Amino acid sequence: MTASHATWVLESVEWDDRRAVALREAMDAEVSPRYAEVFAAFDAEVAALLAEDFAVDPASIVDAVLVIDASGEPVGHAALRALGDELEVKRVYVDPRARGRGASRALMAELERLARGRGADRLILQTGDRQPEAIALYESIGYRAVEVFPPYQRFPSSRCFAKPLR
Repeated sequence: MTASHATWVLESVEWDDRRAVALREAMDAEVSPRYAEVFAAFDAEVAALLAEDFAVDPASIVDAVLVIDASGEPVGHAALRALGDELEVKRVYVDPRARGRGASRALMAELERLARGRGADRLILQTGDRQPEAIALYESIGYRAVEVFPPYQRFPSSRCFAKPLR
């Protein structure tokens, strides 16, 4: 499905869509260095457990969305995954060239629409304390801090949020 949102086009895709994969790789390249020293402090056993905690099973993804700019270029990605009885926002990323123009808000609004359509009462998400721009976005659109939920408790930099949808 394709939806239009102001100057952006939102496109539902499969998790393994090559454009989605490329955007998630760009996210990893940008965000991973922020946490390198945090992860370096863990021994191999804890690092392996954290890798499991942060792994995304593609079978748990219920929706993945790209935001496409006016030239047809994919510039953003976000997904919803089933986590227990809840839906969790995963892998929100907007290319730096498209930031500050509403792409992330369009992505989040689309995830909220999709979650409501699936009967969700709220959305949850996890981000890290070294991503102040993500925290600012989430708080500005109505997400509030909640206790760190599984599987993120082992990671001391975790910050979790939730937003009621009804």
